Amino acid sequence: MALSFAVTWDYRCPFARIAHDHLLTGLEAGANWNVSFWAFSLDQSHVEEGQTPVWEEPDRYPGMLPNLAGIVVRDRLPESFRNVHRALFSARHDEALDLRDPSIVGKVLDRAGVDGASVLGEVNAGWPLQTLKAEHTKASDELEVFGVPTFVMDRQAVFVRLMRGPQGDPDVAIRTTERVLDLVSGWPELNEFKHTTVTH
Repeated sequence: MALSFAVTWDYRCPFARIAHDHLLTGLEAGANWNVSFWAFSLDQSHVEEGQTPVWEEPDRYPGMLPNLAGIVVRDRLPESFRNVHRALFSARHDEALDLRDPSIVGKVLDRAGVDGASVLGEVNAGWPLQTLKAEHTKASDELEVFGVPTFVMDRQAVFVRLMRGPQGDPDVAIRTTERVLDLVSGWPELNEFKHTTVTH
C-alpha cells in the first residue's frame, strides 16, 4: 500500500528545496508514495494578526509568483509538475535567479518543458492566488502549519529541516523520507529534536 502524505512548499526556502529534492528523487525512482504538494505562502505567515492578508494586495508580494506558477502546472499540467517543481527550486537556489520577475519565471518554465507565457497567463487570471489562499489557510487554520517544509500524515503535521539533499541517490531519498514519515505518524510523542550545532 502506498504511503499517503502531503508536504508544503514555498520556492524561497532552502529547507523546502532539500526536502522536495528527496521527494522528487524518490518519486522518480518509483517510490510507493502518494504525495500531495501543498502550496504555502511564507509572506502570509509573516503578516501580523490584524494586518492586511497578502491575498488582498498581491502586487506588494511579487515573491509569490513562482508559487502561483507552480500551482498552475500542478493543477493544469500535472504530468509536467515534478520537472517544473525541480526547475523552480533549482532556479532559485542553484542559479540565484530573481523569481519575482515574470520574464525570468517564464524562461524557467520554458526550459522545463511547458509554455511559460501560457502559465503566466493563468497566473494573471487570478485563480491560482485563490488556490494558494485556500491551501495556505486550510493548513494554517486546521493543522496550525506555520512554515515549509511541513510533512502532513494522518492529521499529524510536522515542520522538518533536513540538512542535506539526496545528492541524486534514490536510496538515500527514499530512506530519508520514510524515516521522517515514520516519526510523523509513528512517534507523535516526539515534539522537538534539534541539534545545538550544525554539522553539515
